Amino acid sequence: MSKIGHYLLVTLKGLCMGAADVIPGVSGGTIAFLTGIYGDLINSIKSIDLEALKLLFTGKFRKFWIKINGNFLFSLVLGILISIFSLAKVMQYLLVNHPIPLWSFFFGLILASPVYILKGIEIKKLIHLIPAIVGMAVGVLICLISPTETTDALWFIFLCGAIAVCAMILPGISGSFVLLLLGKYAYIIGAVSDLNISVLLVFAVGAIIGIILFSKFLSWLLKKVYNGTLFFLSGLMIGSLVKVWPWKRVLESGVDRPVLPGDYSGDPQLHHAVIWFAVGVLLLFGIEYLAKRLKSANP
Repeated sequence: MSKIGHYLLVTLKGLCMGAADVIPGVSGGTIAFLTGIYGDLINSIKSIDLEALKLLFTGKFRKFWIKINGNFLFSLVLGILISIFSLAKVMQYLLVNHPIPLWSFFFGLILASPVYILKGIEIKKLIHLIPAIVGMAVGVLICLISPTETTDALWFIFLCGAIAVCAMILPGISGSFVLLLLGKYAYIIGAVSDLNISVLLVFAVGAIIGIILFSKFLSWLLKKVYNGTLFFLSGLMIGSLVKVWPWKRVLESGVDRPVLPGDYSGDPQLHHAVIWFAVGVLLLFGIEYLAKRLKSANP
């Protein structure tokens, strides 16, 4: 394959990652793993260090570009951005006009994700489940104490970017899921859809700084305590289901609480919710099935 063809393929994989990162419950990191670029992604991000920044600020742009694997990163980020900006308006429309089916879809995705993440990990002792229990407790606590809408101040948007982008290099947890926990999913999707440059710029700066600062730590964490990390992330996702339950009641404090749907027999929204919940679950296991096929085709 020619170099142009290779980088076009990387851009296509970036499109898939971007689509995944718009949807809570599907990880861009998982897509990178399935498409065979996870190692290149981690190594390219880790290469953006003090030495690389020194090359950049001393005008040695070619050496900087080669060091960070610039062609790969540019092609990948291009695909991710195209996908995110293409899907943002769709997601914004669904959030406003079809919230219950959409949240049901997210609920199914997130509920099925821990099964996918923990597949193949052997539980030898009950004590190994402690990280998962802690993760669940943290997830529920965050959901029950965090308001439906958090501050729109730029410092918080910066923080959201720094935290959410780290999910890109974690298999199983998506940046949009993190934004859900922070109460900023709809806000950032709206900013992308409306091209709110000031918000997007601050978010992007936070993302760049966050991934540079945390990439080495996250890489070390996955290397040294891989199972414990995945158990914690899985528990966090299970606990966060409180946040994505389709039916909610907002309290005076601004915190929402899950409630049961009204009329079980006559509410068409309930039927739609069940269908889209099933679609979410099946989509995730469809991704797993595709991964197995790809591995068997390319042993």
